[in-house]
Amino acid sequence: MPLVPVPVLVLLQMLVGVSGALPQCDPRVRGMCKPTVEEKPKCADLVLSYCEDMAYSQTMFPNILGQKTRKDAESSVEYLLVSVVDSLLGGRCNPDVRMLACSVLTPRCERNSVLRPCQSACEAVHKKCRRAFEEIQMAWPYFLDCDRFFVGDEEGCYDPLEGLREQEDEAVAATEVPPPEGPAASLQFTYHSNSEMISALKTAEDRCADIARTYSIGRSMEGRELLAIEFSNNPGEHEPLEPEVKYVGNMHGDEVVGRQLLIYLAQYLCSEYQSGNERIQTLVNTTRIHILPSMNPDGYELAVSGANGDSYGDEEVPRYGSWNVGRNNAQNIDLNRNFPDLTSIVYSRRRQRSFHTDHIPIPDNYWFGKVAPETYAVMKWIRSVPFVLSANFHSGDLVVSYPYDLSKHPLEQNMFSPTPDDKVFKLLAGIYANTHKTMSSDEARCGSSRANSQKGIVNGAQWYSVAGGMQDFNYLHTNCFEVTVELGCDKFPPEEDLFGAWHDNQEALIAFMEAAHRGIKGIVKDEEGNVIKGARISVRGIRHDVTSAENGDYWRLLPPGIHIITASAPGYARAIKKVRLPPRMQTAGRLDFVLREAPPGSDEHKGENSFLSAAAYERFDPYNQYARYTMTSELNQSREERSEKPWWWNYFVSVGGPAPTWLLKHY
Repeated sequence: MPLVPVPVLVLLQMLVGVSGALPQCDPRVRGMCKPTVEEKPKCADLVLSYCEDMAYSQTMFPNILGQKTRKDAESSVEYLLVSVVDSLLGGRCNPDVRMLACSVLTPRCERNSVLRPCQSACEAVHKKCRRAFEEIQMAWPYFLDCDRFFVGDEEGCYDPLEGLREQEDEAVAATEVPPPEGPAASLQFTYHSNSEMISALKTAEDRCADIARTYSIGRSMEGRELLAIEFSNNPGEHEPLEPEVKYVGNMHGDEVVGRQLLIYLAQYLCSEYQSGNERIQTLVNTTRIHILPSMNPDGYELAVSGANGDSYGDEEVPRYGSWNVGRNNAQNIDLNRNFPDLTSIVYSRRRQRSFHTDHIPIPDNYWFGKVAPETYAVMKWIRSVPFVLSANFHSGDLVVSYPYDLSKHPLEQNMFSPTPDDKVFKLLAGIYANTHKTMSSDEARCGSSRANSQKGIVNGAQWYSVAGGMQDFNYLHTNCFEVTVELGCDKFPPEEDLFGAWHDNQEALIAFMEAAHRGIKGIVKDEEGNVIKGARISVRGIRHDVTSAENGDYWRLLPPGIHIITASAPGYARAIKKVRLPPRMQTAGRLDFVLREAPPGSDEHKGENSFLSAAAYERFDPYNQYARYTMTSELNQSREERSEKPWWWNYFVSVGGPAPTWLLKHY
């Protein structure tokens, strides 16, 4: 036998080894692999205990979320939520949310095909139940996204709540609901946290969607929403000749009665309008009402907590005693000292013959100071809406204070310092004080105002001088007349006193808003019928004008009597009219103006001074501070929301696995 060289032998052994091995499956070589036949999913019995009462008995995995087996679904956070949602929501929306969730986790199966639940059913449950989730600070579950996991009727969907609605209708028909025992029966006289306040306003919006709308004017320093609610027969729009009124509460975070009264007022307006109260219906149908219950939610949170660290960790500012914890905002700024001081400008120029006390521009040097985001938001709000009348609510005394707040004394000592509209302000303040159950009584009054007030009203500067106050800013920068209502000496009374506070103030709150319909109103047009925006309405003897709004309409609060009214605008000749307002006139007199084009070359035609004044007035935030405030506020909001988790959070993270951040409302 011939000898075989070693290298050749090794090669032959390798070939034999390869040929003796099982053929490898290479998808790149045709014919070497047989396709794997995957078993198609089939209908299976529905055995998840929290879904066993569905109207069907067969389901299929993978489910709509892609969970491959029953075990995957049963061990998921989604199913954990299904098991506890009834307890979390306090029995509300049961079993609607649970059954809707089961239609996604254990979808209906017929003839080995999954049927998707109807989008319309999801939307109905979302509308009914989203508020319950918001109240516990939980986001609407992602797997109940009506657009993502549900389909329209045209795609052959099914209603996962079938049979449930028939049962509910039968139960409602068999149950007689007793009528409420008056308007106050529906109000809960308890304190509201910030989240509860927002929920209460949004609930009123849902209940009275045809007349109510919530909207945000901005955020606080710590990122909390400054939420307002509006009541009008056409919410969201300014209607010509319809006056705009606002109420602002909780400017000082530790003064909480006004905050609660404004929450109750929003609920009251909604319920009374729906119940057919003609007075409330007339008020809402003829007035656009804006309510901001809390201008300082950060301060309120601190006041509620009773924290001792009341300077917010700012070592550069002096600390103050625990008696006013939460008064200031999170920057330790007193918001009622933070507005532009326009009153000092008035005093410095009051001897100038042509100087008026209205629409005074904000000086540029104001923006170099420390402007709180809450102040900034309110200023933007005041400038964007043609408010006519306003009140802001405080505690610490029992009185209505009216402008000026800053004393005209050279050393700013307390001194009677009236505005040109002193008669109007006394009339407005008197309406609230006299309608209040006890405010105008000498025996009932409390606090330091007693030495200077008369029948429950006082000039602010005569009481104590304040620079940078909000009511002076309203009057000197816009058309709005604002007063300050002090609701009592106890800034944070016990809950059992809240009903009494509502009882004392309810009628005054309504009567004051009705006062927006006093004086005159009208529309300013040119000879061709075009409305004139920014026309000046002047009253002889009163060095304070108002201007027409976007639609050419104006409102001028005035006391009873005979008044000479002038309308003017750049490029037009002045128009003058005389009007008599009877003492008991409850609605504004209509006084329209048609302005003719001024002769060429005349001062009225040039209108140079008016144009310069308008340009200066429009110069708001010239250094773009808004972006800085927004960035700071969002940063604080993110920090707060990530560090403060809701009370239910630990339950869901204790089961292990990735943290279900989709449950957090703000993440």
